[in-house]
Amino acid sequence: MKKFPFYLALLIALMILDSCSNSGNGELVGARRKSKHFYQPDPYGMIFIPQGSFTMGTGDEDFNFSQLHQPKTVSIAAFYMDETEITNNEYREFVFWVRDSIARWMLYDNGITDPPYIRTETRKGGIIDPPVVNWREDVPWESDDQAVKDALEDMYLPEHERYFRRKEVDTRKLFYEYYWVDLNAAAKKDWSEDGNYENAGFANRPQGMRDRSVYVRKEIINVYPDTLCWIHDYTYSFNDPMAEKYFWHPAFDHYPVVGVNWLQAKAFCVWRTEKRNAYLRAERDETGVAEWRLPTETEWEWAARGGYENSPYPWGGPYTRNDKGCFLANFKPIRGNYIDDGGLRTVIVGHYPPNEWGLYDMSGNVAEWTVSAFDPVSYNFTWDMNPNYTYNAKEDDPPAMKRKVVKGGSWKDIAYYLQVQVRAYEFQDTSKSYIGFRTMQPFLGRSKDDNPAKASRVYN
Repeated sequence: MKKFPFYLALLIALMILDSCSNSGNGELVGARRKSKHFYQPDPYGMIFIPQGSFTMGTGDEDFNFSQLHQPKTVSIAAFYMDETEITNNEYREFVFWVRDSIARWMLYDNGITDPPYIRTETRKGGIIDPPVVNWREDVPWESDDQAVKDALEDMYLPEHERYFRRKEVDTRKLFYEYYWVDLNAAAKKDWSEDGNYENAGFANRPQGMRDRSVYVRKEIINVYPDTLCWIHDYTYSFNDPMAEKYFWHPAFDHYPVVGVNWLQAKAFCVWRTEKRNAYLRAERDETGVAEWRLPTETEWEWAARGGYENSPYPWGGPYTRNDKGCFLANFKPIRGNYIDDGGLRTVIVGHYPPNEWGLYDMSGNVAEWTVSAFDPVSYNFTWDMNPNYTYNAKEDDPPAMKRKVVKGGSWKDIAYYLQVQVRAYEFQDTSKSYIGFRTMQPFLGRSKDDNPAKASRVYN
């Protein structure tokens, strides 16, 4: 008799488990997931920018009478943005990753498989197809093994190009290869069964019939910054020390990276995305998949304004000095006088006060790439919700089709170009000593205060 309550409790537990394992008692409850709730954590070094609506392009002046910023009320979804511009040290991690992955493949291709620098099998003996880089093994750069030395020899400058016979990595060989989906091409409806959509008319066929090769693109990008930009941007100026040391010397670790063109900045975003997602996959986190990219022109302006809709500068107000007479950004305040604001060229990121949302250097220091293509009249034809004009220029396109919007002004610009509504552009394959970038991550939802369990019907 004393055992009866135990058996009764066990029977009740089994009945509860049985009720949970059915298909919702015949009701529509949705497909079940292993993880029922999703929470998007704040990415490291990034600031949450809430959704909102503002008048894009408002400002006090049109310095060159170009009428490029025609006021337009738009709405923006929430997102995260880097607190500062990407620094030399952060971009260097990308360069080293590319260098070390190429070296591991060279070792593998030359038969150096002990230890395994490339993984072809799982720990349980399963086949890994395609093989992946084994980051648990360090590259033996200082090895005395002649076979290893021979395998890595192609990574270095040829002997006739070495300076004082120093054995240095040939940065011309640091290529990053990746694939991406051209969603603009994928979204077209004028395509035929063979995937040739250019002159096929509106076929309205099932999407599954489309040839994926039509819109899957392959990119091979050299990732090393153009360190000579300090010289070719200003021919009659002594900037040799910056060209020689700015990217690699620890004194400039936390300065914004420059000499990076738009294609390299885009490749960095892809690498950062894959770096994070590789970790999440290893942790079997299916819901934490992340994406980084360059901000659109509209996202950048919304973030830069920091809640001050009609202010020309990120810090609010129409002036470039605070109430104590101190400059609020790194720019060219007086003709010929670059140092009156505290910096001759670039300065360490986060040196000046942030805007109301906590973003540093949205104006000044270095101008910043956006993902948007530049068109003088794009305000007229873009939508008023998350507006963006994107054109994926091909290599043989005319230069005018390769223009990308640059925002924020830089250390070499006068105050006008620091205004958040001002539009400038540069060509996507061009690198400059005054252009850097920062990345953003879309926020998957409406607000950080939203609770998925309250927003929809949840069945346990």
